Amino acid sequence: MKTLSLFIFILIASNTSSEENKSILIYGDSISAGYGMEKESQWSESLKTLLSDESFEISVHNRSISGETTGGGLTRISRILDELKPTFLLLELGGNDALRGYPPKNIYENLNKMIEASEKRGVEVFLMQIRILPNYGKRYQTQFESIYPTLSEEKEVILLPFMLNDIALKEELMMPDGIHPNKDAQPLIAEIVFNSLKPHLE
Repeated sequence: MKTLSLFIFILIASNTSSEENKSILIYGDSISAGYGMEKESQWSESLKTLLSDESFEISVHNRSISGETTGGGLTRISRILDELKPTFLLLELGGNDALRGYPPKNIYENLNKMIEASEKRGVEVFLMQIRILPNYGKRYQTQFESIYPTLSEEKEVILLPFMLNDIALKEELMMPDGIHPNKDAQPLIAEIVFNSLKPHLE
């Protein structure tokens, strides 16, 4: 009887520990790195508060870098995954590739390899759709933006809506460069991301 009780205790403790150790890794570019923001103003910090307020015991790690491309992200991802051992990965990359006019095929391959590296380690991937302005040309825009739903279907990962869908066209929420969201936009981005993630975290 004592042996059975001990087994049950260990099992409960193990499950509790597993819940408490859940984490999400935000892996993106300047939008997720909070370009021009103090750390406490960045949307990733607001996301921590939203998760806590909704009783999600999930810690947040942000390893986003301003100017990051999918190629750069690929070179770092295995090391970071091994270091942090996250439960979830929020992959938000590709915008800087598009700014440089990189071939969609290369962007696809880099994202695909990052997803595979994550899945190999048992990390659940959330792939964020990236949108670009039509001034890149309709053909390139279509090829680029179709990468994300294609990968989502092929790799069976969750596709999240672009976090700037309702923000990028509002001048009062954007910096003068028209690319980066300002301080007022950060809590709104956090809500958008949280509401997109919530059904998949419950």
